[in-house]
Amino acid sequence: MRRRDFCTGMGLLWSLPTWAAAPGTGPDLAMLERARVLRAADRFRDETPLTVTAFPAPRSPGGPRDYYSEGDYWWPDPANPGGPYIRRDGFSNPDKFTAHRDALIRLSRIVPALVAAFDLTGDRRYADAADRHLRAWFVDPTTRMAPHLNHAQAVIGINTGRGIGVIDTLHLVEVARAVAVLRRLWPDGGAYDPIIAWFDAYLTWMITSPNGIEERDQKNNHGTCWALQVAEFARLTGQAAARAQALDRIKALIAGQIAPDGSQPLELARTKPFAYCLFNLDALAACAHILSGPDHGLWRYRGAGGGSIADALSFMAPFIADKSRWPKPPDVEAWEGWPLRQPALLFGGLALRRQDYLVLWQRLNPDPSDAELIRNYPLRQPLLWVDA
Repeated sequence: MRRRDFCTGMGLLWSLPTWAAAPGTGPDLAMLERARVLRAADRFRDETPLTVTAFPAPRSPGGPRDYYSEGDYWWPDPANPGGPYIRRDGFSNPDKFTAHRDALIRLSRIVPALVAAFDLTGDRRYADAADRHLRAWFVDPTTRMAPHLNHAQAVIGINTGRGIGVIDTLHLVEVARAVAVLRRLWPDGGAYDPIIAWFDAYLTWMITSPNGIEERDQKNNHGTCWALQVAEFARLTGQAAARAQALDRIKALIAGQIAPDGSQPLELARTKPFAYCLFNLDALAACAHILSGPDHGLWRYRGAGGGSIADALSFMAPFIADKSRWPKPPDVEAWEGWPLRQPALLFGGLALRRQDYLVLWQRLNPDPSDAELIRNYPLRQPLLWVDA
């Protein structure tokens, strides 16, 4: 039964509270999200697909279909103009090339919203619009992106791409989820096979290429985001061995990232500790949501002497509820916009049966407009993640 059938077929539902009465149950997402999703989907429905081929990258060593971006925190060296760039952690260089990443983020906002709207309404116009973007990015030989990130987050004067650039495709995680939902709602033979084949090829690159392996081995949020991508892409493509690798990796990261009190020392050491703790927590929680069994055991998994994802959420929840209690200095960038409607609260509230997390999640902002916030908030459509 589609959500629209449940919502419209039981008219009394609309007079009920947003929150179900049974303890441990979550919000009625179809009711809560309907106006927001349709507003976004109606805005996106007539948008023209724009892939990496629409934005030439003059400093890229690759071709027109090869993704290219430049590192956020790297700047010209005042002491050596024209020489290798130097790093200023937390301060984004406005002159870096980000057109390909911006296009990827645009895709990640458009397609999930359209698929969520199709899920709610059954209106094929939303599905057709999503399909146009998916085929432009992943199927059309003239516009499709090559399934690799050899040239992501390059540093001028130092390299033409880095392993940590693999984090850029974090914005494909919800696109992959949308493809799975679209295929389930509108099965059409092998119509989605070429799209899934692209994700299969990219997943293989992620787990076998030098850049992918370098990102896998990162100990902080980069490693978490590698595991999240692999987990969701493996879910879509059916690569069981890749899913197992993501599970093993996330267990190792939990052990290395989360202190006994639930804090995240590696993220707290950054110049934007609040945002980075939220960002990594969301990725950890999404991994737990994807990779846990029916017992939700990954939420409470601990390494030797460390904390769990549940502990990390418990540590951050008071500061999400009241940021003025944050004990560290404010982030050096985009401080005012956080927190948002963090998915960790939704996933954790449902898995851990914590109604307080769900209530807090509902009252936060789901739609940031600041580009820095959008970049670090890649899961925006809860309808695609709960019972999907």
